[in-house]
Amino acid sequence: MKPAKEQLEILKRGVIELIDEKDLLSKLEKSVASGKPLRIKLGVDPTAPDIHLGFTVVMRKLRQFQDLGHQVVLIVGDYTATVGDPSGKSKTRVRLSHADVLKNAETYKEQFFRIVDREKTEVVYNGEWFRTLSFDKVTELMSRITVAQMLERQDFQNRHAAGNPISLHEFLYPLMQGLDSVMIEADVELGGTDQKFNVLRGRELQRDPALCETFGKPLQEPQVGLFMPILLGTDGKEKMSKSLGNYVGITEAPQVMYHKVYALPDDQVENWTLLLTDLPLAEIAAWKVKVERDGVQINGWKAWLAGEIVRQYHGEAAAKEAAEREAAVHRGEALPDDTPEFRPGQEVANILDLLVACEAVPSRGEGKKLLQNGGVQIDGGKVTDAAQALPDSDFVLRAGKRKFWKILRA
Repeated sequence: MKPAKEQLEILKRGVIELIDEKDLLSKLEKSVASGKPLRIKLGVDPTAPDIHLGFTVVMRKLRQFQDLGHQVVLIVGDYTATVGDPSGKSKTRVRLSHADVLKNAETYKEQFFRIVDREKTEVVYNGEWFRTLSFDKVTELMSRITVAQMLERQDFQNRHAAGNPISLHEFLYPLMQGLDSVMIEADVELGGTDQKFNVLRGRELQRDPALCETFGKPLQEPQVGLFMPILLGTDGKEKMSKSLGNYVGITEAPQVMYHKVYALPDDQVENWTLLLTDLPLAEIAAWKVKVERDGVQINGWKAWLAGEIVRQYHGEAAAKEAAEREAAVHRGEALPDDTPEFRPGQEVANILDLLVACEAVPSRGEGKKLLQNGGVQIDGGKVTDAAQALPDSDFVLRAGKRKFWKILRA
């Protein structure tokens, strides 16, 4: 193993908060001295079958721990997922069936192990202990927290103040996640910043002698909470989410993946590089200098980032081909692989109507601005007249730098 302080510096990359750093250093020192790896916990609720880049931020950190010689424990929340994590939610989640969760878990694990080393990962389903939990033990667990403590959660506060219902089963979730830590004897738990409340419950339960005895576990040193920032999506505004359409899926086609990353807002490039690649910090700083001081366009950085992310999931050859295809798109010689098709209705009489109908712009006012600024093309020809009629045959609409539609007229 590397020395503890050297490990700590490696592990702190991209981390937004550690609870706390001195505890992690102490655990690392003991691990180095004893040769016993730390147990690094990540709990996942497979509420959907696919993984996007937002999920990979903590997975990459898990891989760092593995490369330093530590043991990753993946808890598949087949029971927590049926309750639903209330973190960051403004209303009660729709409850999933256990069968749906198990089905999602299989594809989730397959994608998880594209990043994390399968041979160095222990996979545990928390149904192993929740499935047979007696009511006595449920009430024992629930006695470890008060309603006042639960309402300290900002999301619960907001819902309560707005008069939105909070179901009692939602109060169980942080305690279930905390008990997971007791049951696997976690040294470190990873999560996004939205998981802080839940991770702290684990720390409390691990140092509760009566609770540990009830569940047949030894009293434990509280786990360290290691929190990664939430990755913003391709819009640069909201958390990456499939429902918002601002995601990059790790199983998407190479050119689609490249195109989405290359279209990233400029202010997100540094953070994506930090969280999604292994580029040394000194080289990230050098890119910043090139862009900010030397006037170098950020597109070169974006091209490197897009190519690197495609390479991670599809290989070097696919990354090179995707870059060439993207260049062809910009020359007007090709369309992105994920170009949507749109068939306008009779109410669409002109180009401005079309921009609004296919949701290229949020309003007619924004559509007029885009036209006036020369940001709209039909089959490669610039259009500025909002009243221009549409061609009678199929054509390609381009709105802005990288938004394309195949408009079907036949």
